Amino acid sequence: MDAPAITAFLRQVFDQVADDFVVEDVQPMACRVRTPIQARHLRPGGTVSGPTMFALADVSAYIATLAMIGPRALAVTTNCSMDFMRKPASGVDLISETRLLKLGRQLSVSHVLIYSEGIEAPVAQATMTYAIPPAGV
Repeated sequence: MDAPAITAFLRQVFDQVADDFVVEDVQPMACRVRTPIQARHLRPGGTVSGPTMFALADVSAYIATLAMIGPRALAVTTNCSMDFMRKPASGVDLISETRLLKLGRQLSVSHVLIYSEGIEAPVAQATMTYAIPPAGV
């Protein structure tokens, strides 16, 4: 699946959050996704909330997986390890760079780096595992 196809699929099956993510690029075994930061994504003190960063990591791993296996809405997160490494910059979008480390018949494992736009050092990193449903499910 390419970026427009994934965007359309997200709008179809996850319309409630589709506007929270912009699929910027999809390559074999990788993707780049943006979360346009709004006031609702901030926690007290004006920094981006942990749940916002987790959602970006989770959706990015989902997108990287779907890009390779096609539209399977029932692929689900089975494991996550996430490190919040530094405070995100205030008032700028978050961008994820995701690479699939393993893509098997039943599982995919992704590494996600999350950046504040314009800042070189990542603000968070995650390893996400997705269970892949059988074809046709």
